[in-house]
Amino acid sequence: MSLPKLEQDNDERKGQDQSQNQPSFRPSVPKRMAIGAFHLVNRAVPWHKLPAFVGALNLASLRLELRQFNLHDGHASPTAQGNATDLPLPDERYREARHSDGKFNSLERPLMGCAGMRFGRNFPRGITRKPTDEELWTPNPRMISDKFMALRDGKFIPATTLNLLAAAWIQFQIHDWFNHEQSDEKFDIPLPPDGHPWPHGRMQLRRTKEDAVRDPSDIKCPGYLNTNTSWWDGSQIYGSDEASTQSFRSENPDGKLTLDENGREAFLPLGINGTPLTGLNNNWWMGLELLHTLFAREHNTICERLREAYPEMTGDQIFDKARLVNSAIMAKIHTTEWTPAILAHPALKIGMNANWWGIAGEKITKHLGRLYPTSDIISGIPGSGASQDGTPFSLTEEFVSVYRMHSLIPNTVTFSSATTGAFISEIPLPSLAFSHARDPFLSNTFTMADALYSFGINHPGAITNNNYPDFLRNLTTPDGQIIDLGTVDILRDRERGVPRYCTFRRLLRLTAPKTFEELTGGNTALAKELAEAYNGDIELVDTLVGSHSEPVIPGFGFSETAFRVFILMASRRLKSDRFIAGDAWGPGAYTEVGFKWVQEMGMKDVLARHFPELGVILGKTEGNVFAPWERVGG
Repeated sequence: MSLPKLEQDNDERKGQDQSQNQPSFRPSVPKRMAIGAFHLVNRAVPWHKLPAFVGALNLASLRLELRQFNLHDGHASPTAQGNATDLPLPDERYREARHSDGKFNSLERPLMGCAGMRFGRNFPRGITRKPTDEELWTPNPRMISDKFMALRDGKFIPATTLNLLAAAWIQFQIHDWFNHEQSDEKFDIPLPPDGHPWPHGRMQLRRTKEDAVRDPSDIKCPGYLNTNTSWWDGSQIYGSDEASTQSFRSENPDGKLTLDENGREAFLPLGINGTPLTGLNNNWWMGLELLHTLFAREHNTICERLREAYPEMTGDQIFDKARLVNSAIMAKIHTTEWTPAILAHPALKIGMNANWWGIAGEKITKHLGRLYPTSDIISGIPGSGASQDGTPFSLTEEFVSVYRMHSLIPNTVTFSSATTGAFISEIPLPSLAFSHARDPFLSNTFTMADALYSFGINHPGAITNNNYPDFLRNLTTPDGQIIDLGTVDILRDRERGVPRYCTFRRLLRLTAPKTFEELTGGNTALAKELAEAYNGDIELVDTLVGSHSEPVIPGFGFSETAFRVFILMASRRLKSDRFIAGDAWGPGAYTEVGFKWVQEMGMKDVLARHFPELGVILGKTEGNVFAPWERVGG
């Protein structure tokens, strides 16, 4: 089998009326000139080899070009997002407060970004069509997992520039951003006859549930619903519907979330089935236990500070303000701390800080305000004015694809004391997953502070070939599925119409490799393995496998192919949001106390506030909190 190349897709695309689905964003003439100028520069020098500041400007021009060509609505009609006439604001409360299901972030398009809306696309829908059975199973996804996901000789490849907290953080954020609905129908995944045997006889996987057909184009190019809100609104903690949010709140009048005190620790309460009561508790493990609890505690501390400053506020008002503040802190940490850690390049450090503070910088923007009110480049995206860049906001299937980072998770975690540095225990990840996530705390083996310190000094896995931990390739989930996540990752991209690697790159205006040796940067052994697995057809290489196989930019934790989607969507999540970029940003909606909290706080502050024993360690740890910490006792 051979998939059609991009230039061969035109006939199918012409057969569908996608006119309403095309992005309408057009850069201004000066911006188009900048794009053209950097195109010429990049023929000789790629952006990452330019001086840092010039490289950051190069990335800004790439982002403009991506906005023009790579934003596509998941619905065939823009009317799907509703309008203010048919869906008026039900309560003035939501003019300055987030609605739990994500409605009314945009007052003009009330359903935009809310739970239950479709994922968008970074590529035209005609190209992201439903695969045939032959396309779905060729080459066999389990065989691809065996060859390119499984550890080699049991050897784990660490990402030595990061700590395990960085791995936990990205899953914590993903739980805020997206979650596909699964169908009751299942795939029976064919197993390769000459591959590793599957110990359970056959592998089944629930299909992704397709949205109802709303337009003829949906038959060939189905839409899939995001059960989470797409906004950066802390839905992993607060839930994606109002009923859930209310159930997580305590009955006291101060707007707090319910936490159970148990000896030395505070925990999220458990539901009837033993799972934590929080916005999203899928794929639970200790990393999520720590971060969900940490930011639930942060919410409650913000509530206490607001009650102290504004005693006249109702509990609902305090809750609303605390949720705004807590969500904005998480967005800020991800933008200015996590991203520069995993993409450790000088241009990215400049660019991501500029996303939040502008090129004017943190000190000037904090103390003098916005020098240029509507310029996100000069004074940062927050407060610059919300904009959808010509396409209704949603997260995209391709964005989901590039965040497939299961290789970050190690097989085991070594735990040490946060106060003495002494070794405590080494625990396999399966013993820290699902219902076992808090077992060491309940048995007093160690404290949450010890666990957070240990996450700070342990390394995650590198995002590369042959680095999925063994237990994720033979995983029993609470709903009874027994799966290989390597196989699942390959299959989900194919099922949802994510283009294969070469087409993916062409659609992002990157060059596509013509040979396997070119793809791997001259790694002949890997090129030979890829050629054998994909029957010598480079057009068949899956995007995840190709991204894991390409040479990585120095300092980068993942591929430039994935990074191109990141450039576009990282700023879009901020720029589209009325509560970050729009008129609800600032002391008016956040309060003076709450807005100052957002401006001043970072991840080190949050950790030290709730676990004071970490304050001394973090004070000695220079640089990024998601890089390896200073060890206690050296």
